[in-house]
Amino acid sequence: MPRSAAAVMGAEAGHGRQWLILTGLALGVCVTNGFARFAYGLVLPAMKAQLGWSYAQSGWLNTANALGYVAGALLTMALIRRVSPARLFSAGAVLTALALLATGFDEAMWAQTLWRVAAGLFGALSFVTGGALAAALFPGDGRRNALAIALYFGGGGGLGIVLAGAGVPLMLDHWGGESWRWAWIGIGLLSLAICPIAVWAAEQLRVPRARAPAPVRLPLRRMLGEIGGYAGFGLGYIVYLTFLSAWMTERDFGAGTIALTWVLLGSCITLSPFVWRGVFARFASGVPLAMILTGIAAGSSLPVLWPSTAGLIVSSMVFGICVFMAPGAVTSFARQNLAPEAWGPAISFFTLVFAVSQTLGPVGAGLIGDLAGGIGTSLLVAAGLLMTGAVCALLQRPLETR
Repeated sequence: MPRSAAAVMGAEAGHGRQWLILTGLALGVCVTNGFARFAYGLVLPAMKAQLGWSYAQSGWLNTANALGYVAGALLTMALIRRVSPARLFSAGAVLTALALLATGFDEAMWAQTLWRVAAGLFGALSFVTGGALAAALFPGDGRRNALAIALYFGGGGGLGIVLAGAGVPLMLDHWGGESWRWAWIGIGLLSLAICPIAVWAAEQLRVPRARAPAPVRLPLRRMLGEIGGYAGFGLGYIVYLTFLSAWMTERDFGAGTIALTWVLLGSCITLSPFVWRGVFARFASGVPLAMILTGIAAGSSLPVLWPSTAGLIVSSMVFGICVFMAPGAVTSFARQNLAPEAWGPAISFFTLVFAVSQTLGPVGAGLIGDLAGGIGTSLLVAAGLLMTGAVCALLQRPLETR
């Protein structure tokens, strides 16, 4: 065999192994995002009915998860200079799985709050460090590297939503609402079964511990449009994922329709990186984020404005194509407008803006739902917040600082 052909085959084999590692990392996101953050919306209708919760109490538990995420993001920034990203990723994934399992064993609000906080905290520890691991794949191949990062963020979370959406509504319909405990136990056991693959993938990569970054001053005043848009994203997106199934259950949509809606949602999230990467490359302004937020707002409002199976299908597809791409939009904005040494601080700042703003969405939406007598009003308010964010982002111009 000619040496050149052998070299090509060796390179392809190496790429195949890297894609396998990426698959393992994405399965970690399946646990930490798809299950830990978003499966709650599927179990919520049964828990709310069985435990007599108000909308505000229901929303509080996803606010608790978001508060845990804030703590986890801050903890990650403190630990990543002392502990390898692979160890943090692995520990976070396993501990998240255990928190999900524990959620099924005690119905008391304090226990539910504890495990939702823990799932957010440990999920952030794994999710954030996993991004650094995914970025280490395909060094020197910018195109494959960018695709790997996009698939890490979108593919794993989308897969988790597909798996949970396909199983949880049908299980609860068959066994009754009182089986909500077994839904969490099943999710926890599935997460623990996934963890060895995710841990193996992380251990294949040797990413050095982060060094303390040199102080960088970000042009925050000239980034206010993008910042405002991303805050609107955090406030609004989580309402749909928290309360959509509750809204559908109250309007007597069947378990099959709920399952179909969530499977389509997760499938579109998985495909979304391929839809948006051309848009990110074309614009250095806030236009991509504005487009994404407009799509999320449309998806959030459609169930109320078009309350039918067809409306829900369109809603889930539009929402899914857009929702996980907002982080990609702000990452692309930072990379196109700031010097390389400012990318890390800028993305960390955007992450903090998002983490803080998403803590307000679920409990705020629950309070509005209680006052209005239905959660549909909250979906419309969330759409309004997202459109406000879209207007902010549309006002963002390229910084021209590089």
